[in-house]
Amino acid sequence: MTGPLRPGPLGSGGRGIAVSVASSVLFGGIYFVTPWLAPASAESIWGLRDLITIPVIALALVVIRQGRLITEIGSRIRRNPLLLLGILACGALVAAQLWVFSWAPLHGRGMQVALGYFLLPLVLVVVGRLLYKDRLAWWQWLAAGIAALGVGFELIRVGGISWETLLVALGYPVYFVLRRALGTAHLGGMFWEFVVLAPVAAVLLVLEVVDGGALAANPALWWAAPLFAVASGVALMFYIAASRLLTLSIFGLLSYLEPALLMVASMLNGERIAAGEVVIYGAIWVAVLVLVAGGIAQLRPRRGPRSVA
Repeated sequence: MTGPLRPGPLGSGGRGIAVSVASSVLFGGIYFVTPWLAPASAESIWGLRDLITIPVIALALVVIRQGRLITEIGSRIRRNPLLLLGILACGALVAAQLWVFSWAPLHGRGMQVALGYFLLPLVLVVVGRLLYKDRLAWWQWLAAGIAALGVGFELIRVGGISWETLLVALGYPVYFVLRRALGTAHLGGMFWEFVVLAPVAAVLLVLEVVDGGALAANPALWWAAPLFAVASGVALMFYIAASRLLTLSIFGLLSYLEPALLMVASMLNGERIAAGEVVIYGAIWVAVLVLVAGGIAQLRPRRGPRSVA
């Protein structure tokens, strides 16, 4: 299993649910405290997250005795150097997500990114249907239709959807599909994705430190930023693990906890939903409720490892 588009292995459901919830709670907390890292730039925050996540992933693989996943990909790269280009593309995709995750709350755009995470599971449902012929229940079609109406209204109202929302809602599906196609949808693959961009991350971080302005204005960055990066790395690993352990439908259902927490964090940081945005947010929330209700009804009579995706 190499992505959130097929059922996980037998007996993985309980573990998948646990790590998915843990990931959402961690990401919600990280989102809330991100403004405390100002005036550090989102680029330097991403750089630190990239560099610290590398040893976090390596340690996790050692603990679970899966270090071979790193060496196996290294061997594949030696046999087929073009694989490195695919890994670099995956790294760029996930780097863009991590960057906007820090940039948005620093610039008062957290609600737009949260909306992207609300749309993401619906996009995954459509991707699963189109690319992998997953079967959809009627309530999944209904939820997707309601969300589409909300998006359509927003397109008419303002002529488009914010780039932050589109980056999250469309970027992650491309990332998941590409990792699946490359056969790198595991922690070993994530390790290499962060490693290939480590030189860029190091340059951005060094530039921030040499400039010194952010550190002088906020000395707590010396300890808060590394702690933030470690928590981010753990949360990301949990998210990828959940995407492999759960079916698409269950993964999508649980994924709605994260944007709900992101929205709460954004509002606690002073952001608000504009009057004209009520329709799209309302449509997305109705779609979420339909998916949650349908998912719960689906799970109750079916306690086996498989569920309708």
